[in-house]
Amino acid sequence: MANIKSAKKRIITSRKSALLNNDVKSSMKTSIKKFLKAVNDGDKDQALVKLNIAVKNIDKAQAKGVIKKNTASRYKSNISKKFNLLSSK
Repeated sequence: MANIKSAKKRIITSRKSALLNNDVKSSMKTSIKKFLKAVNDGDKDQALVKLNIAVKNIDKAQAKGVIKKNTASRYKSNISKKFNLLSSK
């Protein structure tokens, strides 16, 4: 455990930010999983709605610094490819 007051404060704030980051990342991953489920079910309309929600959550996570810019781009690219495969059938 830290002895210096500023180090103790830093431990507390880093724990708080870690919890917030986990919430954001969890909601992002959940929205991606819901989108993938809609794609696997073959429901185009539902998949489009879930795609928009997933992209929004990915952008939020990137804006808050939870994930990096290229990681967000990769996630969005992968789910867009899956949606395009679904809509081309």
